Formats: sequence, C-alpha cells, structure tokens
Amino acid sequence: QVDVAAMVRLFGYVDVTDTGFIVAVLSIAFNPLFWNVVARWEHKTRALSQVFGSPRAACYCLGAVILVLNCVRSHCFTEAMKSQPKLEGWDFHWTYYSGLAISAVGTLFVISSFLALGFTGTFLGDYFGILMEEKVTSFPFSILDNPMYWGSTAIYLGWSLMHASPAGLLLTAVVAISYTIAVLYEG
Repeated sequence: QVDVAAMVRLFGYVDVTDTGFIVAVLSIAFNPLFWNVVARWEHKTRALSQVFGSPRAACYCLGAVILVLNCVRSHCFTEAMKSQPKLEGWDFHWTYYSGLAISAVGTLFVISSFLALGFTGTFLGDYFGILMEEKVTSFPFSILDNPMYWGSTAIYLGWSLMHASPAGLLLTAVVAISYTIAVLYEG
C-alpha cells in the first residue's frame, strides 16, 4: 500500500496554475512532439531537404532548431522552479551534492551518446536518409536504451535536487513522461 500523504505534502509546495509552471510543462511536452512530427514529415515528403538543398543541410538546420528549443525548455524549467518555494527540509549540502552527482551522470550519458552517434545520428539523420553504417552498441548504449533521453531526465532531476525544488521534481516527471511517450512513438 502506497502512502500518498508524503506526495500530497510534497506537491502542496507546487502551484501548478502558475503561468511559468504551465509554460514549462508546455515547452517540455512540445519538444519531442515537434521533432518527431517534423522528422516524420521530412521522411514522407523530403520537403526540408529540398528547401535546404540537401538532406545533410536540412538535418543540421533541424538539429540547430532542436538545440535552441532545448535551451528554451531548460530556461522555462529553471524559471518555473525558481518561482516556486523550496522544500526547506531538502536544502542541505548532501541533497545539493546528490543532485550534482545525478546531473553529472546524466551529462555523461548525454555527451557520450552524442559522441557515439555524431550530429546527424543524434538529430534524426535517419529520417533524412543519412544512415549510420551499423547500430551503435558501445557505451552508453551498452548500458541502457535511449541514454540521451534518460541522461537528460537525470540532469533535470539533479538540477531539481540541487535547488530543493518540488516544482522541479514534478517537471522532471513531466520530462520522463514526455520521453516515455516519445520512445513509444519512435519505436
């Protein structure tokens, strides 16, 4: 049996009606939806490849847009977290350093995924017809599936712990749910 009292108390710190919080949720949900819709549209129509003159140029442009959207999402996440109260019982060095360690592991997964896949492998090159010679099975793909998604989620979790933020934890759950849906959609 689950004791929901702790969850209710924790999320009593979160104002889900706050405009910044809503914008953060929308930006979190928008990103994977955007890149999946655009990539599938490109795969069917080759419209971006035609506009940019080549699949590689189109993929690089989409990758740049995705990076900008990820910066916007992170900014919205941070601003929403800062505008909500901290959980004072978590505002200790051990929580901060635990969050820092989780973020470091997440960063390791994100960067090593990028290095293993390259830019076009990371940013949906397969939808543009830019295929890798073989499936990547080296680290971090040897440890878990979709390490970039879960690494990103870990970064947000760590960031939330570092700021003792219940709103950040709830937004991290939204990130995890969005990525879970994206994995189902992509699979």
